Order: sequence, then C-alpha cells, then structure tokens
Amino acid sequence: MALGQYRESVCMRRGNSVRQNRRRFLKSVTAGGAVAFAGLSGCVGGIDDDDDDGAATDDEDADFDTVTIGLLEPFTGDFADLAEERNNGERLAIEHVNESDDYDFEFDPVEYDTQLNAEDGVQAATEAIQSDEAQFLTGAISSSVALALNEVAANNEVIYTPGAADVSITGANCNEYVFRFETSTAQIASVMSQWMTDEGFERIHYQISDYAYGDSVLAEVDSAMADLNDDYELVETTRSDQGTTDFDAAITQIQESVGDADAVVVGATGGHLVRFLTQAAERGLPEEIPIVTTTASFASVRAGAAEAAYGIYSGTRYVPDLDTGNNAQFVEDYEAEYGNPPDNFSRVGYGSIMMIANGIQEAASDDPDDVKEVLPGMTHETMLGDVEFRECDQQATNPVWMAECVEPDEGEIAAVDLLESFDAEEAAPPCEDTGCEL
Repeated sequence: MALGQYRESVCMRRGNSVRQNRRRFLKSVTAGGAVAFAGLSGCVGGIDDDDDDGAATDDEDADFDTVTIGLLEPFTGDFADLAEERNNGERLAIEHVNESDDYDFEFDPVEYDTQLNAEDGVQAATEAIQSDEAQFLTGAISSSVALALNEVAANNEVIYTPGAADVSITGANCNEYVFRFETSTAQIASVMSQWMTDEGFERIHYQISDYAYGDSVLAEVDSAMADLNDDYELVETTRSDQGTTDFDAAITQIQESVGDADAVVVGATGGHLVRFLTQAAERGLPEEIPIVTTTASFASVRAGAAEAAYGIYSGTRYVPDLDTGNNAQFVEDYEAEYGNPPDNFSRVGYGSIMMIANGIQEAASDDPDDVKEVLPGMTHETMLGDVEFRECDQQATNPVWMAECVEPDEGEIAAVDLLESFDAEEAAPPCEDTGCEL
C-alpha cells in the first residue's frame, strides 16, 4: 500500500532553542487502497520552572520540552469502536499532562491507523518513528498487530505500551521496551477459571477467533482449568476467522457438544464477538449451554449485541462504577469531556499515557533508554488502584473480575453484575511461567 502524507509544521523560537510541535492524523481507508490524510499543527507553550530534584526544565538547560508520542489504533475495521474509545482515553491523558504543573514537558501526539493487520501496523509505527521522530508509541488492539509492534519497538529502541491482551506480548515475545497496562489473557483466565471451577464447569468447548488473541485465550484458560481441576476436560475447539460474518457451522458444532460440555468459552472481541453472540441468541444457544467470554463486558460489545448479551458471562477488566484508586475522578473527567462514561479501552489508553508521562518525569529525560530504567517497579496511582509494571515481565499488576451481563433496569444495553474478584497478586501469573526473559 503506497503511503503519502500531508504535513504542516509550526516552529517557535524561544531564546536559542527551537521547538517543533506537530500534529498529524493518518487515516487509512482499505477500499480501493485509498489513503486519506488530515493534518493539524500548532505550537504549545512550555514549562520554564526549575525542578528542585535536579531535573533541568528551563529553556537554557533542558534537552526537551515537547515529547512526540505515536497513537497507533485500528480506526477502521472490526475494532474501530474500541479504537475510538482508547483514543479518547489517550487524548484526555495528553490534555491532563499538557495542562498540569506536575510535568516539565508536553506531549505532541501523532495518530496513525493500524487497521487489523501487522503489515499496516508496522508501516504506521515506522512512519511515526522515522517521519515524526516519535520515541514513544501506544496502541494496537489486535494482538497480532501488537506482537509485530513489539519487534518495531525493540529494533528502534522506542518505548511501546500495547493495547492488546495476548499473554506472549509480555511473555515469550517480551522485550525491555514494552510495558503493558492492558490486562493480559493470563490475568483474565485466572478469575474466569476459578469461577467456572466453583460453578462446577469441568468440560469446556472453546470457540475462538482464529488469530493470536483467540489462541492465547485457549491456551491460558485451558492451562488454568487443568491446574484447578483434575477432572477438567477440553471437549472440542471450533475456530472462526477474525472477519467471519456467518457462525452457523460453529454454532451447530457447539450445539452438538451440549451434553458433553458444561460451558462454551468464547475467545473473541469487537465486532466478531457481537456477530457471534447475536447469531448464537437467534439459534437459542444461551438457553442450551452457558456462554463464558473474555470481553462481553466491554460497553461496545454490549451495545452491539443488545439483548443477545443478556445472560452472557465475562471476565472483566474494568467497569466505570469501580470503587478503586482514582477511578471516580477519571470517570468524572471523561464524562465531562465526552458525555458518556469510560470503558476498558478508555482506561487503558489513559493509563498507558499517564504511566509513560510518569516515567519521563521520573527519568528527567525523553530518551527511551533512560525511561525504561525507571518504569519497572515504579508505582502509579490509577483507576484500578496503585499499579506497577512488574520487573520480571513489565506487565501491569491489575486486579480482575468475573461478571454476568444482565438485563438492565431501563434501556436494552446489558448491565454488568460483578460476581467475583481477584486482586493483582491473585491474577498475576508466576514470573517463571510467563516465558519472558529480560
């Protein structure tokens, strides 16, 4: 796919320093291979105060006052709603950093569309690094894309905070430049598996999206169930391509396993999961067998599935009514900005940016090599409580919940009823089991 770019720069001289502040937005459109671009540019005022801890912040001594960060999201495709939600969180965090006296720099965001394939994701990340000089990257909800961006980060020595959940991102494919605030499939699998074991679900049918994330769900839930129950049995696995629109064959296979299986675990998200749940409801599948998912609690999934989400169980990363950390303030700020409550990817986008900002401030440097030295083990106040990136794999220490999507008191979008919770320690896999070598 050929790439063109419209760029506009505005530079402001302050004494002997020159700061270039750029705003880009790249939007790929798959139809006909067309690529559309829009650009914004402007200069943002810097911070001239000296920091008592020795970090130079005035124009004469500071090495930087603006940090370019690449926001890489699948703005087109099945994850577009999730991408918009995550981008909202990112932009709110950037606004908070840029307006806060707690940070001696400002973020300059550049946006690119990763779509849903690794090639476009790598191309977008490379453009951000080479053309925009971004040294920090965040985004990519697809696990396949995020895994490709892991390599881009390592090869270019830039810090990357992914938005995807495949455990290998901070497991076997980890590297020293990748820090993840998103909750991993291993963390979600821990609470799901304990809840299913408590419910007496011993024989499981797996229906997974046929790419990295689905495979990760299968591997992690299967492993956790086997550890918890000697009588556990994997009955059957059905797979559907990521872009599948007709799940008739898969649903038929699942219905044929009813009686042999106690529950069906679905490893999918976004539009894929919405289509599956809708067609499963039309076929009466939820009345025949419990459906347990990893992401049905997402607001966009519940909105898309509507009544088809009622009675569906889900591992849960975040809901806006949590009484944890600074969540109340986060929800208030988000609703004031966007007019609706945040959801999981809103908190991931927001938290990822804030944790990068904290690392830059702590290091008093915009050099990724300096920042990656201070981030592991550093405590961050978040909407989930105090969270840190573990030193062994640089995965955030997040709590998790199990929930049921239930009929709401009003409207048709399912409410989320929390059933069980795991704290960060309970949810985290042992370091020796992650496969990460840093």
